Amino acid sequence: MTKIVAMAGKGGVGKTTIGAFLIRYFIEEMHNGPVLAVDLDPNSNLNELLGVNIKTTIGEARELMKKDVPQGITKDIWLEYKINEAIVESRGFDLLVMGRSEGPGCYCAVNSLAKNIIDTLKTNYPYVVVDNEAGMEHINRLVTQDIDELFVISDATPRGIETAGRIMSLVKELRLNIKRTHTIINRFKGKEEDTLRHIAADNRLTISGLVREDEIILKADQHRETIFSIPKTSSALSDAYTIFRTVIE
Repeated sequence: MTKIVAMAGKGGVGKTTIGAFLIRYFIEEMHNGPVLAVDLDPNSNLNELLGVNIKTTIGEARELMKKDVPQGITKDIWLEYKINEAIVESRGFDLLVMGRSEGPGCYCAVNSLAKNIIDTLKTNYPYVVVDNEAGMEHINRLVTQDIDELFVISDATPRGIETAGRIMSLVKELRLNIKRTHTIINRFKGKEEDTLRHIAADNRLTISGLVREDEIILKADQHRETIFSIPKTSSALSDAYTIFRTVIE
């Protein structure tokens, strides 16, 4: 049975980093086969954290389908070929990137296509990790659904926690098929934990775990190092692994 895990949160809170931690966790801890990583954020950078280059994207494949389908082949077969071409294979994981939309500010058709692709590919993988675009719009379009674990990431600020609360409220309002939800506070500086938990409670959130701000992660980001180069001594990596072991069923 495939386990599908999705990341959500406002921009700049580190949801892609937490998602990359989870991909590494599944590879190192589970040993069940390759992970399918799906980057649905138009500002794609999951590939950089994973240390792979992108050949093409779902958005590009869809655009090419409008004009470059060879004679004698159906659009469905041609698109399937282009999607397989877009999958980047690496050690322990495969990566598929949504990329740009079909027009300025519009991601509806590409996101719908991405969901169909995930539904088709997921049976080939024990784990699927989806890095959603920042904010709440992807949830409004019902892209984040039919998943086992939804991680909503916040930074250690009242505004970030309030946004996480709105995301959780929207999930409940839309009655999406999400089995379990978890809230992670990222870049926690070791102070005012009680205050943050009170703010979370006011926003009807239960904090699943805290990931400490970590100089190792900051330096790795500055030097564009991959998530796999982070040593096990990293407090942020250790915190994330502890949370995953605790909440993922």
